[in-house]
Amino acid sequence: MRIFGKVRHRPSASWRQATDRAFTLIGDGRYEDAGALLTRAADMEPWLSESWFNLALLHKFRHDWEQARAAGLRAVALLDRETGAPDWWNVGIAATALQDWPLARRAWQAYGLKVPGEGSPTGEPLGMALGSAAVRLSPEGEAEVVWGRRLDPARIEVLSIPLPSSGRRWGEVVLHDGVPHGERTTTAVGGETRAFPVFDEIELWAPSPVPTWVVLLEAASEADRDALEQLAADAGFAAEDWSSSVRLLCRTCSESRMPSDEGDGEHLDPHDHSEPGHPGPLGHRTAGSGSLWVPERECGIAAPAALVRGLLDGWVADSPDTREWRDLEEVC
Repeated sequence: MRIFGKVRHRPSASWRQATDRAFTLIGDGRYEDAGALLTRAADMEPWLSESWFNLALLHKFRHDWEQARAAGLRAVALLDRETGAPDWWNVGIAATALQDWPLARRAWQAYGLKVPGEGSPTGEPLGMALGSAAVRLSPEGEAEVVWGRRLDPARIEVLSIPLPSSGRRWGEVVLHDGVPHGERTTTAVGGETRAFPVFDEIELWAPSPVPTWVVLLEAASEADRDALEQLAADAGFAAEDWSSSVRLLCRTCSESRMPSDEGDGEHLDPHDHSEPGHPGPLGHRTAGSGSLWVPERECGIAAPAALVRGLLDGWVADSPDTREWRDLEEVC
């Protein structure tokens, strides 16, 4: 096969050696040294799409989106298949990071995805209906997996309230990688199990102006707790009972296929590496795992400062004998 007058051939031993060494360096975080080797490999074999794909990948790791787009476009120009190439996915991520919407739409379509309509007035691809997914925030630090809504193949809007250690807020949009690391499963009332991919965050794409608060609740029953979550949702914001939604998992478990609850019966999920029996983010048992309800709950709230106290006071006023709050603190 001839590409631009050159016979396509297998990469040389020198190309393979330079590339293998470069990815070892990438694994060690030595991006500058890896970049020199991958640039040398591209000079050796400029007719290989893999040469430019590898450079685009490196620039993605470095969040150098201009260079990632340029290398990615050189890679796709040399492809010998029409759809489904990961080269196009990397181009789509870079274009999304740069808000180059015409190129993003072209990339997703070239990969084989349907992109309805013309999107927003800016051309932003909207309405792809990719559903829910989970995203691992700060994957290289204190990683936390939260739920979100996929806006397109490279962005998720965070719908959970992240813990303050993640540095992320409810309502933020994060850019994420294309290859899932793990799954979360849910079981519907009828027993049907659904699996949702867990994507790794690359970087914050759009911040949220809504602060995160932590508050201690006295909620006599689950219904009292649920009432606060519903009240916040009705106001257009969110509340989340961290005492029953947060688990500490090791990396291996987090990147595996995990149920989104704690399992059935008296035993805690064997993948849960927190301390059982304590409310708050270090460990918990919900009523679903066979334990008694604990009235003291640690709750995260995403709401403006002007609204949060009124929201809590309104929650108490609806049932003052069974509800109380204290120790409200803005944490992110």
